[in-house]
Amino acid sequence: MNTFDPAQIRTIGIIGSGTIGASWAAYFLARGYQIHAWDPASGWQDRLQQFIDTAWPQLAKLGLVVGGATAHVSFAETPEAVVKAAPIIQESALENTAVKRQLYGRLDAVMSAESVILSSTSGLLMSELQAGLRHAAQFVVGHPFNPPHLIPLVEVVGGKDTDPGLIDWALDFYRHIGKHPIRINKEVPGHLANRLQAALWREALLALKEDLASVADIDAAIAQGPGMRLAIFGPHMIFALAGGKGGIEGFIDHLGPGIRKWWQTMDETNPELTPELVSKLAAGIADEANGRSIDELEAERDSRLLALLNMRRGN
Repeated sequence: MNTFDPAQIRTIGIIGSGTIGASWAAYFLARGYQIHAWDPASGWQDRLQQFIDTAWPQLAKLGLVVGGATAHVSFAETPEAVVKAAPIIQESALENTAVKRQLYGRLDAVMSAESVILSSTSGLLMSELQAGLRHAAQFVVGHPFNPPHLIPLVEVVGGKDTDPGLIDWALDFYRHIGKHPIRINKEVPGHLANRLQAALWREALLALKEDLASVADIDAAIAQGPGMRLAIFGPHMIFALAGGKGGIEGFIDHLGPGIRKWWQTMDETNPELTPELVSKLAAGIADEANGRSIDELEAERDSRLLALLNMRRGN
């Protein structure tokens, strides 16, 4: 098991520099770490540096750039070189079991007894990814929420061969760098947050399929309503507050019977992503975007996230 004091770590490896990996790189740089990165795609170095340059002012606005931190990243030529240069690796390779298994085999061949691989996988099971590796005990999931340089959440869960002590270490490490890690007690596809998100989207797609409302109005039903409350407390605490002085027991006594009836109308039929439904969804999203590009929408998302994060921090 890794015995590094999180406060003594100075170098972090980044393997995979797509949206998630680049965001992680920006965050680690801002927190004062030296970064060694690698990605198999051509032109990745320029794209990574561009992402960091864009994210840096956002991190500064949140007060997350420590004194002396720079936006410079070192580029490695192979994933093996990253492992040799950095004891802690945040892996954000393609969300594909075969791809990760092949990559993990390469990492395993050059890992030392102190190396740690933190995987950003959004839903794959670590037990399947680490199976048969010589250093399997040193692999653990550290799943962020997009974009990682802004959103605090990190889900930590081990596979069946992960050293239990490494799970505790990973939780301490993410806390040390300013994240809000949560412990997931057992492996399930999608971990926890993505399963909650997928359940909500399932109902949203069924609402669209059944013409309950437009795409824009379905989105507004969350963004302009419960989403505002959920950004402050989670669903359990929000419903406890809805119970007034009676708390969650009062809420269940008062509204539980009605909610049970709602649940009965939510059958187990999943929306099929047929070409017709996908086309309807895409058209609705285009209407809601109203001419704004993906870059413009991302900038709007991040600007609102910054305001929300500053509000939550009491700024």
